Amino acid sequence: MDAKILDSLNEQIRAELHSAYTYLAMSAHFSEKNLDGFGHWMRLQATEELGHAMRLYDYVLERGGQVRLLGVDAPPASFGSPLEIFEDALAHEKKITAMIHALYDRAREAKDYATEMQLQWFVTEQVEEEDNAGRAVEQLKLAGTNTSALLMLDRVFGQRAGEG
Repeated sequence: MDAKILDSLNEQIRAELHSAYTYLAMSAHFSEKNLDGFGHWMRLQATEELGHAMRLYDYVLERGGQVRLLGVDAPPASFGSPLEIFEDALAHEKKITAMIHALYDRAREAKDYATEMQLQWFVTEQVEEEDNAGRAVEQLKLAGTNTSALLMLDRVFGQRAGEG
């Protein structure tokens, strides 16, 4: 495997682990505020992100590469309103999408077809990730400052099922 591709894959593993860590911090924040549905949604998101990291981890090993677990920065210690948190999540997903696209471009330039194929799953997954976060943002905007609407959304978000 090309050294630059390997470095980029290891960096993407770090980014996915950081995503999991960030969503777990958001989950804790919501649960501390007794918004357990939003906390549940974010905890499932953290689990998904860990799964993404492990998918890349396994792929690097499958290709005979060396997994280097790079340091992961601490997530924020405090958060704003539910809307602000989900806006942050959407912005974060867009950043991850850009990283995946750049990695895909590197794989294509290096004619690393196996990595390109592996990354196609991530390209598709990021469409879903941005859609989920974007829909949450739009619903929270509709709720505005209405406490009843916010509590109803908290209940709805708490019904999110994990990936099968």
